[in-house]
Amino acid sequence: MKFQLAINMERIAPDIDMRDVERHTLEMVQMAEDGGFIIVWAAEHHALEMTIAPNPFQILTWWAAHTSRIRLGTAVVVAPYWHPVNVAGEAALLDLYSGGRLEFGIGSGAYQREFDIMRPGLKQTEGYKFMQEMLPAVKALWKGDYAHDGEFWSFPTATSVPKPLQQPHPPIWIAARAPVTYDYAVKNNCNITSWPITKPMSEVEIYKERLETALSNNPGNPRPIFATMRHTVVYDNQRDWEVPVNAAIRQLGQFENLFKNLGNVEKGFPLAIEFSQLANRDEYNPKMLQENLMFGTPEEVITKLRLYEDIGVDHFIYYSSLGLGLKEQKRSLELFVNEVIPAFP
Repeated sequence: MKFQLAINMERIAPDIDMRDVERHTLEMVQMAEDGGFIIVWAAEHHALEMTIAPNPFQILTWWAAHTSRIRLGTAVVVAPYWHPVNVAGEAALLDLYSGGRLEFGIGSGAYQREFDIMRPGLKQTEGYKFMQEMLPAVKALWKGDYAHDGEFWSFPTATSVPKPLQQPHPPIWIAARAPVTYDYAVKNNCNITSWPITKPMSEVEIYKERLETALSNNPGNPRPIFATMRHTVVYDNQRDWEVPVNAAIRQLGQFENLFKNLGNVEKGFPLAIEFSQLANRDEYNPKMLQENLMFGTPEEVITKLRLYEDIGVDHFIYYSSLGLGLKEQKRSLELFVNEVIPAFP
């Protein structure tokens, strides 16, 4: 099993200094590189302090300047917010600046609130159509001259300037949950990122079954890398389990606000829905969170990761933070690097 890191610049309260968050994030990326992680991912979100990521290419260019080996991934470029020529050029320029380290992740977007800001009138559930039109256009622009006349974009003959260093193109990743997305990924030779959020291990097994079905339906296509992401916190003692769980409940209440598009966002900070008011509060039961997320002592985390390995997960994505303090985040990554990764040579 190989390991990747997903990390965001994140402010959970107005009194946290943005400069401290900036330094912390870069230090975490450098720790991951030194500790054996192979990819680090930057997201794209807008007008949210909990995920400060208006342009993943800019973030990754910053990280590229301070690292030398770790690969740099977009997780994800939100297709409806971009133009194919912009995306092709930005991605290729990052590949050039980083010495050919780009991992290109593309997706459809997460929150209706962001769609209302960035693409008014478009439903989040329709975002996948933009992704499926954009990806072949970007690949064609990376290859050479290309004109496009589609449902969402039309442009005369153009090309990507520059071209990516990696040929024929950088590795491509798709965030997949529904069967149709697994089928699309296999048909188009894309690697797969899956995220069961807070659901149990059985959800990962369902995703693996969808991958196997997609491979059966597309004989001859190569097997993609199958990666699974979980919020991860490693702590020294079992008695410390409530610290990350309580932080997770607070921030998951903010996620619920965004997923339900309640509009309760003040100066970039989503108000958390009270745990007692969540209709789906069973999904946020503290003991369930401790069990389903990658929370535990080093020994407990190793045991959990063995289960993912047995299912057929190729790469595990360590999703950092989830409202945890900066000091606790660093200690968690330190324990993962020093005591967990060596168990997976």
